Amino acid sequence: MSTVAEAITEEIEQLGIRDKHPGLAQLAITLASSVDTPGNATAQANAARELRAVMEDLRKIAPVAPEMDRVDELAQKREDGLVRARRA
Repeated sequence: MSTVAEAITEEIEQLGIRDKHPGLAQLAITLASSVDTPGNATAQANAARELRAVMEDLRKIAPVAPEMDRVDELAQKREDGLVRARRA
């Protein structure tokens, strides 16, 4: 695999959408391979444009990664404390 296809494949894995949307994921990888293939510059440009559109769609439908920052941690601790207080 080449540079663009590898990067797109890695991003799809990070987004965690390959199993949920296999058709779009495979389309993105195929378009990325087309961008990497030397030859007709017009075809490469068209593939790149379509790849951007497909990746935009995939990013929109990807689940949000549950990342906790300091505020989230404090809110969770508060909630845990309230739950414990209610049980007592």
